[in-house]
Amino acid sequence: VQLQASGGGLVQAGGSLRLSCAASGNIIKINDMGWYRQAPGKKRELVAGIFRGGSTNVADSVKGRFTISRDNAKNTVYLQMNSLKPEDAAVYYCNLVGLVSGSLNYAQYWGQGTQVTVSS
Repeated sequence: VQLQASGGGLVQAGGSLRLSCAASGNIIKINDMGWYRQAPGKKRELVAGIFRGGSTNVADSVKGRFTISRDNAKNTVYLQMNSLKPEDAAVYYCNLVGLVSGSLNYAQYWGQGTQVTVSS
């Protein structure tokens, strides 16, 4: 399984970015999809997750500013980030829990990360 994340970049505080992450490979089914982030010197943290049925789980620190969505037909998860703050700067990683061909168990997969920089 390969997860290709895109959409990161440099934005001024108050601006917006939209991250995308497309999964490819011999995927039979994807359950959870999500975005994590890791700032220098900090632990990786969950930003937002979305379950196959569409329900979401969003970190308090970004609630009301970030929106997660997914397109199951495209095996793609999105993160719309509005009203960005300098403290949102981090490497953002996409993540999924899925079942691949030839496997009996669901497993977790990670994308390569995309840098988000927010200038004040």
